[in-house]
Amino acid sequence: MGSKSLTRAFDPSLRPEPCAIGALGLNLAPMTSPDLCILVLDENTVRAAIIEAGLREAGHTRVHIVTEMHGLVRRITEIAPDVIVIDLSNPNRDQLEHLLQMSRAVRKPIAMFVDQSDRDMMEQAIEAGVSAYVVDGLRQDRVKSILDMAIARFNAFSRLQAELEDTRQALEDRKAIDRAKALLMKTRAMSEDEAHHLLRRTAMTQSRRMGDVARALVASAELLLGDEK
Repeated sequence: MGSKSLTRAFDPSLRPEPCAIGALGLNLAPMTSPDLCILVLDENTVRAAIIEAGLREAGHTRVHIVTEMHGLVRRITEIAPDVIVIDLSNPNRDQLEHLLQMSRAVRKPIAMFVDQSDRDMMEQAIEAGVSAYVVDGLRQDRVKSILDMAIARFNAFSRLQAELEDTRQALEDRKAIDRAKALLMKTRAMSEDEAHHLLRRTAMTQSRRMGDVARALVASAELLLGDEK
């Protein structure tokens, strides 16, 4: 990349305003939009310029560069990025662990470029939530495709997490509803169908989930009846 590109990448007039907090959040549908707020973490200004130039070439204008790792969490909170790109030309263990702690907390698509790595470092990064881990591959023409890959992997993992959470919640709800029905059948001499209909009607009347109504009923019974329920 020529000196003209580097000068353009660090032209202060091109710096965007801080991103609105929660602009896209975890809304996965618009995650490939040019309006994405992208945070680049890189202590090396030359390498940061390569990444920024690649992003701007792909049409991204809301690009923020952070070169100081001190106070990183505060800066991320202020910028509220949709995607994070981390570049570590020669990471040491302490530096990597600091960044991985951050990545575990932010729950955003993260692409990480490193010049040197080993299997242990790669596995730590992936476990911490890094969506794309690229060794010795920082080139301006690759930045956009790697960012897209990080977003796609993050979206796929987020969907899987949501499906697993839905399944877990459904099982917990079923257990609570079965306990609540058994309680109603015993204390109010209801049939199973009558108990089920009562729980459902109560949930609809109160605009609550049936599982939450069931859990509240069981909790109340445990408080009032103790061992007698």
